[in-house]
Amino acid sequence: MTLLRDMRYPSPRELALAAHALADEHPGLVRLRQAGASRAGRPLWLLSVARRRGVRPREVLVVAGAHANEPVGGATALDLARRVIRAGGSDAGWHFLLCADPDGADLHRTPRPRSLADYHRNFFRPPGPEQPEWAPSLLTPDRLPPETLALGALIDELRPVLQVSLHGTDLGGSWVQLTRDIPGLAEPFGASAAELRIPVETGASDAAGWASPGPGIYVMPERDHPSGAFHPEDVRLSTWYRAHRHQGTTAIVEVPMWASDRVDDPAPHPDPRGALRMLAERLVEESARVARLRGGARGAGPGVALLRAVDWTLGLIPAVAAQWTGAGAPTEATAASIGSIDAFGRRLSLRAAAMLLRVLRAEGHPAAPGLDRLVTGWCEEFADRFQARWVPVATQVEHQSRTVLAAYGRLNDRDRPLE
Repeated sequence: MTLLRDMRYPSPRELALAAHALADEHPGLVRLRQAGASRAGRPLWLLSVARRRGVRPREVLVVAGAHANEPVGGATALDLARRVIRAGGSDAGWHFLLCADPDGADLHRTPRPRSLADYHRNFFRPPGPEQPEWAPSLLTPDRLPPETLALGALIDELRPVLQVSLHGTDLGGSWVQLTRDIPGLAEPFGASAAELRIPVETGASDAAGWASPGPGIYVMPERDHPSGAFHPEDVRLSTWYRAHRHQGTTAIVEVPMWASDRVDDPAPHPDPRGALRMLAERLVEESARVARLRGGARGAGPGVALLRAVDWTLGLIPAVAAQWTGAGAPTEATAASIGSIDAFGRRLSLRAAAMLLRVLRAEGHPAAPGLDRLVTGWCEEFADRFQARWVPVATQVEHQSRTVLAAYGRLNDRDRPLE
């Protein structure tokens, strides 16, 4: 298999142009419509490929761009749409929300990052209440953003048997989170990851304590169960669970930009509690350095959104550090799970620093050069510690597409839903 290695992450505008071209080229099969608008008035585009005639009604909804800093999903959505079109349709209607947060994507610009430092130069990830999928876990229904309302309306309109949310991580491995188990998914998922040299994240911190029917596959708690070590809010209130109203299942497919074998090491860690204490101390110290500079930033224009995100990120850190050092800290853990937690902590302080740097740079603040050196140094340490290697965008897309098709096939007890 040959994959293009110079592929880039498309912007929301580029996604829309490509989708318009597909709709023009296949008018009887493909439809493009606006499914809503963002807070800033940007369109939320839905690309649909009709199911074959004579099959029972069944729909699949694929959501891309729910996190602004995870741009691979749009490219995967287009790839999946083209696969369905080449097959002349499917036994399901396939619907692709090309970018769930175009406002956030406009603030996070990474068409082809050369390094972790380059990736963080124009980094943006909005606060939880402004993330389309996560907002219902944090806000009352009357305060939900329009992107969330549009996504919820789509789910209720389409009643998908499968909803897929396409996500990515900056550095680590690949994993899948499910709202219900899809038996047999671990095999094709693992085979794809192995062929493409993408590590499987066997101790994902996002899914701590969740059932795992196979390596890298995690099933979210149904009821009366903590949501997970790093989901203090109730994940069941997110849009991921809305498909359950219609007897559907949601899969969240994560793929890394930079791969690290440290998140795929099943060996027992010799001292999990000692490691977590050290990681907590580092996280608190790093966040304090960022917080000391935060007071010097005023914020104007895009800087207002950036500072909201800085404050949100810094506000998460005390509870995270307390959890790592509390009575519930694990006495046994794998090297992979400690590695995943290490990466999670580095992300928090680094993201806050990177977004603050954008504000200080724009304001010509005298602290900007020093913070720039700090962000660069943290990125280099992160990459060195995890022996990071770049995963070409086309490889990320191939793995996500394979995993989505395998999830649909296994969900419907068929190995190959598309030829």
